[in-house]
Amino acid sequence: MGSGVPHPGDDLPAVSDTAAVSDTAAVSDTAAVSDAAAVLDAAAVDGRLAATVERLRGEVRAAHAAAEGRALIELAKGVIVERLGCGPAQAARQLAELADRAGLSRLELAADIINQAARDRLAETTDAFVRTAVAEPPAGAAASVAVRLRTAESAALSAGDTQAVAESLLRHALEPLGAVAVAIWTTGPDTSLSLRGHAGFGLDEAARWHYVPPGVTTAARQALIGRRTVRHASLAASGIPSIGRGRHPDGGRVVVPAGTGGRIHGVLEICWARPLDPLPQVVERQIEALAELCAHTLEALPEASPGGFLVPDGLPVPGGESAAALAELSDGLYDPALVLTPHLDEAGKLVDFRIRHANAHFQDPAGRPRGAVDGALLLEAYPATAGGSELFERIERVYATGEPFRARRVRLTALVDQVPLASLADISISRYGAGVLFIWRVEDESARLASLLQHAQRLGRVGAFEEDLVTGGITWHSQLYELFGRATTEPPVALRDLADHVHPDDAATVRRFLQKVLHQRRVGSAAFRMLRHDGVTRHIRVTAEPAPGGDGGLQTVRGAYQDISAQHWTEVALTATRDRLAATEEAAEERNRLTLQLQHAIMPPAMPPLDAPGLDVAVRYRPAESDSLVGGDWYDAVVLPSKKVLLCVGDVAGHGVEAATGMVVLRNALRGLAVTGAGPGQLLSWLNSVAHHLTAQVTATAVCGVYDPESRTLRWARAGHLPPVLVRGEDALDLPLLRGVLLGALAETEYEEAELRLEPGDTVLMYTDGLVERRDTAVHDSVAQLLAVARQRSDSLEHRLDQLLARSKSDTDDDTCVVGVQVF
Repeated sequence: MGSGVPHPGDDLPAVSDTAAVSDTAAVSDTAAVSDAAAVLDAAAVDGRLAATVERLRGEVRAAHAAAEGRALIELAKGVIVERLGCGPAQAARQLAELADRAGLSRLELAADIINQAARDRLAETTDAFVRTAVAEPPAGAAASVAVRLRTAESAALSAGDTQAVAESLLRHALEPLGAVAVAIWTTGPDTSLSLRGHAGFGLDEAARWHYVPPGVTTAARQALIGRRTVRHASLAASGIPSIGRGRHPDGGRVVVPAGTGGRIHGVLEICWARPLDPLPQVVERQIEALAELCAHTLEALPEASPGGFLVPDGLPVPGGESAAALAELSDGLYDPALVLTPHLDEAGKLVDFRIRHANAHFQDPAGRPRGAVDGALLLEAYPATAGGSELFERIERVYATGEPFRARRVRLTALVDQVPLASLADISISRYGAGVLFIWRVEDESARLASLLQHAQRLGRVGAFEEDLVTGGITWHSQLYELFGRATTEPPVALRDLADHVHPDDAATVRRFLQKVLHQRRVGSAAFRMLRHDGVTRHIRVTAEPAPGGDGGLQTVRGAYQDISAQHWTEVALTATRDRLAATEEAAEERNRLTLQLQHAIMPPAMPPLDAPGLDVAVRYRPAESDSLVGGDWYDAVVLPSKKVLLCVGDVAGHGVEAATGMVVLRNALRGLAVTGAGPGQLLSWLNSVAHHLTAQVTATAVCGVYDPESRTLRWARAGHLPPVLVRGEDALDLPLLRGVLLGALAETEYEEAELRLEPGDTVLMYTDGLVERRDTAVHDSVAQLLAVARQRSDSLEHRLDQLLARSKSDTDDDTCVVGVQVF
């Protein structure tokens, strides 16, 4: 700051040194400054004159600072006079003595005394600075904060306009925080913003931003609409326009709404030249205290309270008579309306709204008269407004910001004998001066139901009619003209003439319908084909109800026509689909029946005794539980010309006719190949060629064995199949897993053979995977369970196979084949 200007926290010798400078001298100095400035602008050459002007300006600033300091000292002397009951002179001596003892200047002590007496937001801010100091604060730091804030307060309260308030806030309170400019905005009744005071911004910049229309998003409007402090570390980075952006593009901004009693009177916007780091909490509290000071100042200044404003229809309402004028305005409305004014608590905080007036069209949901709610608090009269509808919060927001609120189909709830009654209404909330006008229009239930009925008739292609049989007058719904293909200028079709507009085959149906309605006077309904003038045939259903007149005779018939063409064609298509589905199911059943017959003819559930010396052979075949899943499991046990016995089981992939056909091909091919006397490995190799080249992509698994009764040896091989199980004595084990891919997978492949010498009493079991497959069990666990069952003692081979099938509950809808041989 310039020379002669006291810095907050100094011992303030300027107070005593400049005490002799009177207000008259200050005024004369100001005039001298103005005259000197004029001379400087005219001459622009005299450097000594410019220095003189600068000196005089410094003296004026020093005089202003001294006057502001004297105001604080005088206020502190008044507090001492009130507390000690002494005179002004003794209070001045007491202040000086206390300042000397405390090592403070009189100005710093005066600010501390005022804080102790006021206990307001400024005092709380100073105390917070002291409490939150991390390290030892500099000497006089708290007093410096108190001096700055109280000096700013004194200057603001004594200022003659908002411009002086802005300059005082910047000079005394904000420049020590690093701020370079400040703007004070006031809000209009239409949420517009007007620049009423500024410091640190150029005059041209302020002229461009003197007015911000409603709806333009600026930093100040963000704080106003959000009712919260808005911080921008860099205004350019945020992309939000505001005053001074061109001069300080990277500077930070803090924008604080300035309000009292629940109403925002303006916005305080503070500008920094550089990007802004997060502010300490104590600094934020200082800024909030300054915003509150600014709000009280704006509330008292004439500029912040214009003499009048515009309400709907352009009616002027004086600011001091806004509630009375709003009451008069609301009585001219055709909708129910309430005039609300703020209700504050002892601390000046908005807690409710007072119902100042209920207009002539007011209707209370609980049936109370207007006088019962006039003068009552809103939350007491209508406690549900603070519930889920958030209506109270909407009113509070409108009052705070001035931004009107409009909404359709809002649910309003009122308590009638502690029972909540809800209704839908269109609402309007607006602020006018110190009052809020709340207007609502309850949705007409009959109109809403009529609208719903009209939409339902359109969607259902239904048209209503009414025919007066006495006068001949006919009333048609507009939908009927479209159904009948008639222009709205053509006359409606009478019921007696309806037979002339239907298909000849349906004329008798329509005549029976008319007989029932017009003569028997009973409710009737009929469906017919209507022939329209445009050649289109529509399927229509008509329903009519006769209504007798006062003399008991038939006077009126009411009813409806419905276009059921879509339903008719849907039913036709559905019937055709049912017929096709029935034919398909019948064909499928016949196909499955033939397939099962083929399968059972080739693969009977049991086989006749096999003439093999020293060998007992038994077979079990269990088809799938579902007849629609014909599988490809197969088995064979036959004595070859060499007196050896061919034993095999297999499983063709898939189900149905294809699987059954593939099973027949592979089984017969293996029988023919076995006549050659080849071993099981060679037989599977040849069978693989058959599956790969001579069938339509058939793949299968199989296990094949050749038993020699003379040597009691079993040579066997496998193609992707589970190995056989050997039961010897009280033990059961599965044979080794030989190499061999499934049949049909490769064009050429070889299969590994193994030889097993059997002893009297041994049993060999060959089976398909249907015996062990479970959806929720691993294969090796199922095989272990199979071995456990096979170990159990059995009276005969037949009984052993029955035990295996009984203990096996397959859940994979697959066939099961088991071939057992026992040596004796």
